[in-house]
Amino acid sequence: MNIKIIKNPISLEDVQMLAREIYRDMVKGVVDIKRGVIALGGEWHMDANAVLIADGSSQLNVWGFNLHVDERDNSAIKFVSLINIRPAQGSRGMEIQDEKLRSEIRAIIKQLIPGLFI
Repeated sequence: MNIKIIKNPISLEDVQMLAREIYRDMVKGVVDIKRGVIALGGEWHMDANAVLIADGSSQLNVWGFNLHVDERDNSAIKFVSLINIRPAQGSRGMEIQDEKLRSEIRAIIKQLIPGLFI
């Protein structure tokens, strides 16, 4: 299981290689909205979550998503993960509903994986 912490922009090809390891056309991801970093890879979002926490992230700032590497722009990002269930933070389901939070996550992904966006 290969999980990469992304702090600087990477190519879409590198992301596609990570996707091929388990899901072929999709890779699980976790973003730290405060630090502006993401972790990609692993079978479960919790795998990448644990890697970010070990790297200094706080659970309050970490959210899960899926990247569909054959899609582009906003349709490539799905904001669904078990780690997103946080009633105390206003997130009662697996899918992030807060559009402001989704926008923050999208901006970080766009900065770190610019090839995903046309």
